[in-house]
Amino acid sequence: MPIDLYYMPMSAPCRSVMLTAKAVGVDLNLKLLDLTAGEHMKPEFVAINPQHCIPTLVDGDLKLWESRAICTYLASKYGKDDSLYPSDPKTRALVDRLLYFDMDRLYFRFGEYVYPVMFFGQEKLDPAKLEKLHEALGWLDGFLAGHDWAVGNSVTVADFVLVASVSTFEVSGIDLSKHRNVTAWLARCKNGLRGYHEANTPGVNDIGKMAKAKLAGK
Repeated sequence: MPIDLYYMPMSAPCRSVMLTAKAVGVDLNLKLLDLTAGEHMKPEFVAINPQHCIPTLVDGDLKLWESRAICTYLASKYGKDDSLYPSDPKTRALVDRLLYFDMDRLYFRFGEYVYPVMFFGQEKLDPAKLEKLHEALGWLDGFLAGHDWAVGNSVTVADFVLVASVSTFEVSGIDLSKHRNVTAWLARCKNGLRGYHEANTPGVNDIGKMAKAKLAGK
């Protein structure tokens, strides 16, 4: 049976799932939902996901949302080994820590900074919120010190989740240059992650165009 993914390309969480699927060799049946048109509120989708959020995965009788849970599920079920989501408790804990860090600090602070202007009519960006985002990026820079990937020298699902976020920051005009480990890691992701340009780049380009239009001069 096909594995359905309800998604929007501009969504970083959706792109993290698409990157994970590329890594494990799963072909997703992509079902585009236009949130701006309210398609996520249609009864047929709410019947699948009562929280009516994306991404939402349907794999047989499993209906799953929350992007990081979807990424770890795909890696656990379809990965050829446990390298993407290690079974070793200590290594897995480090991966999980970064997944929660992205959700609760890194991507969250980006949203707090740009989304009020991009989507909710706020006139000006708040410099204090930009400082908080750079604080989180500084923490990520420290986490990346001394190794090639997010956790050690092997790619894990943490890289897919984090790169979907950080690449979004980059095209939205966030200056990453002072976070040298972040910029070096981002370049490795762009050049070294399987399916990066197919799964991530189109959506990143779309959100970049929107950010340029909405955030310029703010």
